Amino acid sequence: MQALDGTDARLLSAMARDPRGTVVALAQKLGLSRNTVQARMALLEKKHAFLSFERRINPAALGYPLMAFISVHVQQQKLGQLAAELSGIPEILEGHGLTGSADLLLRVVALDAEDLFRINGKILACDGVDRTDTALAMSELIPFRVQPLLDRGSQAS
Repeated sequence: MQALDGTDARLLSAMARDPRGTVVALAQKLGLSRNTVQARMALLEKKHAFLSFERRINPAALGYPLMAFISVHVQQQKLGQLAAELSGIPEILEGHGLTGSADLLLRVVALDAEDLFRINGKILACDGVDRTDTALAMSELIPFRVQPLLDRGSQAS
């Protein structure tokens, strides 16, 4: 994705501060026309600048208060098939391929410790998984954020 210009950064900052703001309200705050804001938002969407709305839904509100990170050690030649199989486990919120000792890092949610044990068993049962290491998330110290990057980008331009 290309770097954003100052207007895009200002638009994204305004959206981050007020995610429910209308296009008209954003245009007024930024001193831009409604058409400019709509066009910029459409281009940002094409550039994949927006994540899915799902990121804003708290799994605890759905009855999954326990979060854990599971490092998965896999047979590399089965990674593609394994990713497809893992995506069928609803409690896996996201998965990332890694360098280092583990091959995958999965962020999972569970109802409780017993449910986490069940989920870990489902992961271990997948063809190509050699072993897992599980770490419970005790608290979120720094929530997902991009505002500091937007601020840094506007200072550099």
